[in-house]
Amino acid sequence: MKRIFSCVLLGAISFLPFFAIAQTNSLTALNGQVLRAPTSAVPFLNFTPDARSGALGEAGVALGDPDANALFWNPSKLVFAKQDKGASISYTPWLRELIGDMYYTYLAGYSKVGKNSVVGGSLMYFDLGTVDFTNAQGVQTGTFNSREYAITASYSQRLSQNFSLGVDLKYLNSNLAAGSANPGLQPGSTAAADISAFYQNQVRDDATGKGLGWTFGGMISNLGGRINYGGTERYFIPTNLRLGAGLTYYADQYNKFNFVADVNKLMVPTPPIVSGTGSSATIVAGQNPNRNYFSAIFGSFADAPDGFSEEIREFTISTGVEYWYNEQFAVRGGYFGESNLKGGRKYFTAGIGFRLQQRFGVDFSYLLPIRQGSPLAQTFRVSLLFNFNKGSGAFSDDSDESITNDIN
Repeated sequence: MKRIFSCVLLGAISFLPFFAIAQTNSLTALNGQVLRAPTSAVPFLNFTPDARSGALGEAGVALGDPDANALFWNPSKLVFAKQDKGASISYTPWLRELIGDMYYTYLAGYSKVGKNSVVGGSLMYFDLGTVDFTNAQGVQTGTFNSREYAITASYSQRLSQNFSLGVDLKYLNSNLAAGSANPGLQPGSTAAADISAFYQNQVRDDATGKGLGWTFGGMISNLGGRINYGGTERYFIPTNLRLGAGLTYYADQYNKFNFVADVNKLMVPTPPIVSGTGSSATIVAGQNPNRNYFSAIFGSFADAPDGFSEEIREFTISTGVEYWYNEQFAVRGGYFGESNLKGGRKYFTAGIGFRLQQRFGVDFSYLLPIRQGSPLAQTFRVSLLFNFNKGSGAFSDDSDESITNDIN
């Protein structure tokens, strides 16, 4: 039964975006509502990899106190990291309610190369499980372990005391079912880039520890070529815009609260309303998704058939609250919300974190869907953190004058 589910789910994951792009049809829910959710190939590129942000409603673009997982959320944050080197490894079993052999893991590491620069790299690996293939008579013709991965190289630069920019370059590969059982299906691959920015500041009393800090972050991820699986069609990858803000309240020297919020927009075409089928199909409302790449990506903010009201529904919201005691123990909670007409994902998140002398850390998160029967139920994430060469004066924010002079 598990393998049957694997085959069905793999087909749904793999080919739903293909149908949405190639046929440009909408779906209708049981209650009569029209569903026009933008979809793409290789959606794993936008899966939340780490447990800290996973516990904060999947918010992270402006989350302060960055660690190696910032390479996914906003690499430009790493110039403000307290340590000059760090690494992380995260593990997430995927869709545990349906299948027992799907998971993804994330490896990341970074190193400061001066007061104002950081380089890093990461690997995201998604294992979709083993699929059994059969012919029309039900005879097994082979098995295949579907898998996808993305390798990323990153560079970040501090431009002023409080502001930084970052750039990622990545190579991604998607091997869904290529092999002797599917001679016409080939692994898909392409290259992509991310662009990010981050700002932070704070006002704090050195004697009591009380104060406020604030952050702003933004990132456009997965700007890259379409992906091809051996046929004539080329499919959009999940280009995504993420904007966020954070507020830190320092109650004293030992206690602080982080409040974060992100909004996300998948920058791929919205399926138009189509009349007719095949060669006689015509677009009644919306735009043809098979247009110039930049027109399709940046035009995704104004291509919904129902106009502005539908465009607003394509934004998802992530919010979270994090409490820290003495930078050693954290408790987290969050919420993720998406319009019912654009996927309907809604869930609460919770988690905890521990740090040992700022050298080693572990985070855990758990997802609590609002809707019963959600395939995301029982999703958990575990992350391990490793920090090296704790930042001294050469990398600390106390050297304001030195940093300013180097920038200028």
